[in-house]
Amino acid sequence: MLIFLGKRLLSMIPTFVLASVLVFSFMHMMPGDPAAVMLGDSATPDQVQALRETMGFDQPIYTQFTRWFTGILRGDFGNSIFFHKPVLRIILDRAETSLFIATLSMALIVVVGIPIGMVSAVRYNSLTDQTFSGGAMLAASMPTFWLGLNLMLLFSVMLGWLPSSGFPSVLESGNLGNLKYLVLPCVTLAAPNSALIIRLTRASMLDVLKEGYVTTARSKGLSEFAVTLKHVFRNSLITIISVVGFTFVGLASGTVVTETVFSLPGIGRLVVESVLRRDYPVIQGVILIIAVAYMVVNLLIDCCYTFLDPRIRVG
Repeated sequence: MLIFLGKRLLSMIPTFVLASVLVFSFMHMMPGDPAAVMLGDSATPDQVQALRETMGFDQPIYTQFTRWFTGILRGDFGNSIFFHKPVLRIILDRAETSLFIATLSMALIVVVGIPIGMVSAVRYNSLTDQTFSGGAMLAASMPTFWLGLNLMLLFSVMLGWLPSSGFPSVLESGNLGNLKYLVLPCVTLAAPNSALIIRLTRASMLDVLKEGYVTTARSKGLSEFAVTLKHVFRNSLITIISVVGFTFVGLASGTVVTETVFSLPGIGRLVVESVLRRDYPVIQGVILIIAVAYMVVNLLIDCCYTFLDPRIRVG
């Protein structure tokens, strides 16, 4: 087990370096001069050139990368061109909202999606299965912005049960009641992603139900509940865990539409705003952290594999 984890950790090093090179290269391929954006249209060429020299944009690309990458290894992501603050501090300020949304949405997705998928698989081709499958397709087809606006109209404007926008910090205030601001955004995100988990759980369990060992377990007199939970669901978990892990990272980093609809200060909006401002350090920092998050989640998923399937550990 330790050897397996050691190999996986070592394999992350070249992946991290390659991701850093790609992120830095793609950012510098973007059109537009950040120095000119900072100074505005009224700036003279001499002023733009002076700022480029001050920011180090006039240096060779490999020199800029070396300085940026060595700073990353020290935990220094540079300073934002627009905010004039350390990039890492800006990201951490926005991370609270995104992490709360991702965690609560993921909990809702798992609690709703997996049980419904299990019931659909066990009652395959029945009225229950067709109802759940149809509902999943309906949820998956609804645009996020449309669902968010309608939930806001119903529960905030008409009923007045929940706030419609914003999110006061829970960590700063210590008030867990502020989480009510995230109820509607989490439901908005959970609906289409629950549909994915429902259909995936259903498909995975249907494949396992066809295996011979399931028939053998039933012939031994095990109850249908024991067969479903111990033999069918457990052997379907490898596929389900993979999707759940990457869905969580996607929720934390890619909730641009939902954050815009509900005016939430999250990572998704930060990326969009930074792209419009040509704030290269912030864009590079966010994308690199997201890449690292995917690598960490991939490592955790592989660790789960070794517990669920001993053959992977032996191999």
